[in-house]
Amino acid sequence: MKTSRFLVLALGGIALAIACGGKQPEPAASPDATPPAAPPAPEPTASAEPAAPAEPAAPAAEAKPPRTLDVELQAKSGSKLKGKATLTEVPGGVKIAVSVEGVDPGDHAWHIHEKGDCSAADAASAGSHYNPGGHDHALPPAEKRHLGDLGNLTVGKDGKGTLEIIVPNANLTPGDPNSFTGRAIIIHAKKDDGGQPVGNAGGRIGCGVIGT
Repeated sequence: MKTSRFLVLALGGIALAIACGGKQPEPAASPDATPPAAPPAPEPTASAEPAAPAEPAAPAAEAKPPRTLDVELQAKSGSKLKGKATLTEVPGGVKIAVSVEGVDPGDHAWHIHEKGDCSAADAASAGSHYNPGGHDHALPPAEKRHLGDLGNLTVGKDGKGTLEIIVPNANLTPGDPNSFTGRAIIIHAKKDDGGQPVGNAGGRIGCGVIGT
């Protein structure tokens, strides 16, 4: 009877402990337990090689300066003319700047003639007006005219005159159909009145060969 009562009391105590939320004690860690191994350290990442410095860009090709030709004007047909002209390539054409002295006052025709030959005393060796387009003679700014038609140069009472003109579609490229190189500049005794075939400009009092 005593044993039975003891068992009842013991079982009741256990049930009461469970009902009150008691926890059973966790087993103590064994002193011989091996701690978990640490995770392996990450391998060092290979650093990228520094980029090579960029090579400097090649310098842009320098633009060529415009071609310029200087022409000395010689006296012809017994005149006392002295002068010069400068031809410079510009976009779309050729600029011609001319200056003369020792010439009678008034307007004087001047043209580009087809041959670069001033050997004749009257400059007839320079041939006729330079006219690669086959147009009738006319005065600037007429679009359809001899490519060599430059109009008139006005000379003052001091016998001096200067003028600058741009001739569209002309160039200074040797061998080109519209090139002034290898031609001649002619200064005439009279005014170019625009008449046919060459303006009634009279004799040739100055001539200069345009080089190549």
